[in-house]
Amino acid sequence: MKKIFGLILATVLVFVLSACNSVPTYEIALVTDHGPIDDRSFNQGAWEGVEAYAEEHDITYTYYRPAEDSGSARLDAIRLAVDSGAKVVVTPGFAFGEAVYQAQDEFPDVKFILLDTQPSLDGDTNIADNTVSIFYAEEQAGFLAGYAAVKNGFTDLGFFGGISVPAVIRFGIGFLEGAEYAAEEDDVDVTVHYKYLGTFAAVPENKTLASSWFNSGTEVIFSAAGGAVNNAISAAEEATGKWVIGANVDQQDMSDTVLTSAQKLLKNSVYLVLEQYYNDEFPGGEALTLDASQDGIGLTLDFSRYDTFTEAQYNAILDDLVDGTIIVTSDFTIDINSDLDLTRVTLIFEE
Repeated sequence: MKKIFGLILATVLVFVLSACNSVPTYEIALVTDHGPIDDRSFNQGAWEGVEAYAEEHDITYTYYRPAEDSGSARLDAIRLAVDSGAKVVVTPGFAFGEAVYQAQDEFPDVKFILLDTQPSLDGDTNIADNTVSIFYAEEQAGFLAGYAAVKNGFTDLGFFGGISVPAVIRFGIGFLEGAEYAAEEDDVDVTVHYKYLGTFAAVPENKTLASSWFNSGTEVIFSAAGGAVNNAISAAEEATGKWVIGANVDQQDMSDTVLTSAQKLLKNSVYLVLEQYYNDEFPGGEALTLDASQDGIGLTLDFSRYDTFTEAQYNAILDDLVDGTIIVTSDFTIDINSDLDLTRVTLIFEE
């Protein structure tokens, strides 16, 4: 009887061990900001970087979606990723600050790539040695958007800012300075309607505002406003000859009215830091700001929707940003109404 029991126990152990060994492990993991992986925003951009590096180097990878939109759910998803074998966890977006703050201490042997924010909890910020925070020079991306709009012949522009947080403010400052630079080159006067919406959500009031701007002569609206870009697009589609400039990621496929997008090149940045990790050069403990010189920002490289702005003009102005010939204001604490040197741009700032 003991012998039979022993054989049964051995068989069970072999089965359990075999089952454990067959569970897939994933070395690189991305945790989404609750939304889907194909959100045309941070999740998708970061995922494309993970996918590109992992496929190129034959490394296992996957993504996890939190059960709900909360810090605790994001932390649970990170724990699941680590339990499933993750050595590197990519977390896209400002909502991960609290979860990574806790996870970096809980899992000191795991590396964290945190996009667009720093690990923080209850007012305390700490980038541990196993974490890198990546930021982007939004002011340069906004500059390119404003420059392209004026070079394309537009002289009545609009800016939708979601909430007046630093990243959005820098997008707007750059947009104004880019429009000014192009207006001086082309000897034209430009008007920019400027509004912080107080939300990143697509709400009816935003469409009403966009429609009123378009009806009064505005030709293109730069929307650094999250989901509110849908309001600007809807208004443009109902008008004639009106355009929208997207932000953060390439949003041209959302509508034929999207002229271009002022992008944070998330894919490039995730790929870069993964490459540094696997070359034993992980920049742990650092906050990196990626600009044009590091391929961190840029416009959508599809020039078919422009009338007059060309790829040659884009490459020339991008080179000026790369080599420092043009310096764009990055200080988000300035008074936009009084501290910017605007001579050819008339700013209509709406409270």
